[in-house]
Amino acid sequence: MSFAVANRIQQRFRANFPAVKPAIFRLQAGRIVFKIPHRTRGEVMFFGVDYYPEQWVFPYSGTADNPEGAWERDAELMAKAGINVVRFGEYSWGLCEPKEGKYDFLWLRRVMDAMTSHNIKIVLGTPTSAPPIWLAKKYPGILPLDEHGLVKHEGTRRAVCFNNDTYWNASKRLVENMAQALGDHPQLIAWQIDSGLGGHQTEWSFNEDSRLEWQNWLKLKYKTVERLNDQLGLRYLGQVVASFDDVPMPLAAPAPHNPALVLDWHRFCSDAIVAFVRMQAGVLHKLCPDHPVTVNLRALHRKFDHFDMADAVDFVSVESNPAIKTKSSELACDIDILRSLKKSNIKTPDGDCGFWVIEQKAGQVNWQDVNSLVRPGIIRLFTYQLISRGACGVLYYRWRQPRIGNEKFYGAVLSHHLEGNDRVFREISQLGEELKMLAPALKDTRVKADVCILYTHDNDWTLQQPMQPNKFFNLREHIQLIYNALHDRNIAVNFARPTEDLSPYKIVFAPSLHLLAAGEADRLKLYVQNGGTLVGTFNTGLVNEHSIVPDTGYPNDMTDLFGLEVLEFDPIPPGEENHLTFKGAFPTSHVHPARLWCDVIEAKGCQVLATYARDFYAGRPAMTMNTFGLGKAVYIGTMSHQHFYHDLVVWLRQMCGLQPLLKVPENVEVSMRQKEGMRIFFLINHQNSPVRIQFYKPMHDFLTDSTFSGNYDIPPHGVLVLDERTEVKPPAEATA
Repeated sequence: MSFAVANRIQQRFRANFPAVKPAIFRLQAGRIVFKIPHRTRGEVMFFGVDYYPEQWVFPYSGTADNPEGAWERDAELMAKAGINVVRFGEYSWGLCEPKEGKYDFLWLRRVMDAMTSHNIKIVLGTPTSAPPIWLAKKYPGILPLDEHGLVKHEGTRRAVCFNNDTYWNASKRLVENMAQALGDHPQLIAWQIDSGLGGHQTEWSFNEDSRLEWQNWLKLKYKTVERLNDQLGLRYLGQVVASFDDVPMPLAAPAPHNPALVLDWHRFCSDAIVAFVRMQAGVLHKLCPDHPVTVNLRALHRKFDHFDMADAVDFVSVESNPAIKTKSSELACDIDILRSLKKSNIKTPDGDCGFWVIEQKAGQVNWQDVNSLVRPGIIRLFTYQLISRGACGVLYYRWRQPRIGNEKFYGAVLSHHLEGNDRVFREISQLGEELKMLAPALKDTRVKADVCILYTHDNDWTLQQPMQPNKFFNLREHIQLIYNALHDRNIAVNFARPTEDLSPYKIVFAPSLHLLAAGEADRLKLYVQNGGTLVGTFNTGLVNEHSIVPDTGYPNDMTDLFGLEVLEFDPIPPGEENHLTFKGAFPTSHVHPARLWCDVIEAKGCQVLATYARDFYAGRPAMTMNTFGLGKAVYIGTMSHQHFYHDLVVWLRQMCGLQPLLKVPENVEVSMRQKEGMRIFFLINHQNSPVRIQFYKPMHDFLTDSTFSGNYDIPPHGVLVLDERTEVKPPAEATA
């Protein structure tokens, strides 16, 4: 191709797509390659929808003469709503490869072209989560086996074994061909790898391929059979092995498997899923080096290491389900967990430092017993909650309610009849307009947290195994009690693994780290030694990373840190409780019970803050504090009710000098994003009634462009986005 021909194509492109900003064209190996610049910094926030164009062709839409005619109308309505990015493709393998080795990506390119005329950017999903039926029929070994050895059959998504070479290689070829066919499209800005990884309990499969990979994984980890037998404790019940080939997978058995073996199985399966994602990321980075890659994640919902998964991609994308949460703090906790998965080396499509919400529910789900409508204003409310906690891109699931399949009555921006005047469409359109105003101020801002909650998947997987001291104890519920108290006092929170750098935090909570490796204990000691405040709890340090109980006292390797030893522990049935008697200056707003678990503690130099009131250990310490180096280590030997954790946060805030973001009523959620020279506050009213706030200095609201002080009523489900200004103007009418 000559440069003259290339020039004519360039002129024709610009004539046909006048709304698109000037494109960069170049001639490469006789082929024209063109690229439309991404949005300029500070122009708009990425705001979009998840789209399934393959479901909107004749006979479900369009006409026999123009079977794809709906795509242009969809793009037109998207632009009308302020949408500037779409994600699609993630469930299209059977359409992209209808026969083995016969690829057809032209239809996807036509969808991308339809978006071009409205300057809508594109995130392409690699469609490896739903293999075509022909692949399973020809290669049945790709289908996963459950713990009973039964096949999980084809005909839906996630019917795969991650350790099967046929599936792995077919996925790699598909991604390679897709990237080669579509990677040069000017609207493409990012790739999403797979979709819903590990969903429907498919994190593991018990195929022969898995057995071979599992045993090889163990060989690489333990080197010798003797070491494996020792560190997994296989002498228990005499289940020692003479060869790595003899190590079983934890298939269904008459009694529970060795917990150390089951924990390693979790680790192995997690590594297999992460390796699958790294394989695709490697392909895409090689063929499309300018486009970052991501995965869609739920908050610790599936059994793979989410921190490892975040490390495998350029930026984190999340699924948000506000319709199924009963408290705003529960959703806020999910958001903060997901934001915390990747704290550095973030590469989003526009170079921002946050995370994306790749699936924000636009309405009701379809998998609860009763799928009620999401009330007016709630989508907007929870969208601002996501943005306030660091999101720099939001896409709604989904654009249109489909006429076919399992999700026909799943909530969407548009209903089946596509008129563009739906209630949800109007709410999304309002948000699109508001974010155009807000985006320049939010650019490059981030959430800064002074408090951290520690979490590891290894610990969680261990606590989910049977034969626990108290089966009614739930780690996530314990974390949520602590998080609720911080959330209700509007204190920003990060989550981290104990091996991360904890020095930025004034307070670190370490709730029930039942499994604690020696290296992790050392990092916690270093944090306190250097001046940090650590809050540890019961059910901590009972086993090491090999699920072996220490013989040097509980909590393992930390008796000196806390200045105490847990002599024994008393699990308590639900409905029964002890009570706490407090000493000193700890504030008590209620009588605080001791529930589910009581550590019997012997103080060894620590200060006793509270004791038990009942039973044979009445008068023994229940809550303590120990000075260690320059810092303090607080230990709470029991679980209490929510009021206790509120009092705990008040006490810690005073002791550590934590200041509230703003003084507001308790039922108003406050978050802050900041960068050098700018702080932006989000005030969110989750109530069905107005809430009055008193501002003691002038504040500017970005959404209404008004500046005010004194009393102000936030309407029901209302939002304020504020910075500090000096000039006072009358407030404009609030937007609900």
